[in-house]
Amino acid sequence: MSSLPAYCVYRDFPPEEDKSVQFDRHYLLYAAKGTMRLQAEGRSWTVAPARAALIAAGAPITLSIATTITCCSALFSPDVYDAPKAPLRVLDMSPLARELVLACRDYAPELETLPAEGKQLFDTLYMLVSKAAGAPNDMWMPVAQSEPVFAALKITETQLARPMGFGEIAAKVGMTERTLARRFQDELGMPWRDCVRRLRIIRAVEALADPDRQITQIALDVGYSSSSAFNSAFLDFTGQTPTAFRNLE
Repeated sequence: MSSLPAYCVYRDFPPEEDKSVQFDRHYLLYAAKGTMRLQAEGRSWTVAPARAALIAAGAPITLSIATTITCCSALFSPDVYDAPKAPLRVLDMSPLARELVLACRDYAPELETLPAEGKQLFDTLYMLVSKAAGAPNDMWMPVAQSEPVFAALKITETQLARPMGFGEIAAKVGMTERTLARRFQDELGMPWRDCVRRLRIIRAVEALADPDRQITQIALDVGYSSSSAFNSAFLDFTGQTPTAFRNLE
């Protein structure tokens, strides 16, 4: 185990199903390429290259990776750096923060000591991401607490391109529409239609991380019949157009 106050891990990680993890350091988890999903405190977050996750030491997190990702992550000793204000926060990575974390690649855990310029680099990075973690980020989905709601969300997610009616979904999970609607509100804090809108944008964010996928096709894949409708919904949810968001990545 490294005794450095901070260090960086830069490597590829293969696809992986839901995996429970904990870290002994505060962890800035940043994917320079690809996307991942993190789950904590009843929420599931999508982390794309324009964003990162700040995870407190010892916090239990569930991680899943759909396709191979390239991570450039910084780990900070809890003996040296103050704990984040929450177990998990997903934050927007400013251009400066991205440049700083990529510059940290020279400081691997195998180093015997961290040079003064390296320590200053990590200090500045931690200050920036801690501040950014205080801003709200809506790129999350609530986690279902019961099997019927979990199944209904799964069906909804797989049918985004050709959405299935709520009544048909309720029948598939063995509930009346009224009962399932109440379960959605009680467990997820929002009605099914709001879940659909949120799922569409989150899946679009994941797709935008692939530079080979056309924005028009992404719009169709997540259930929008026109690019204008997709652009409007994406802008309303993220504050950016799909093109601007992709350029950040």
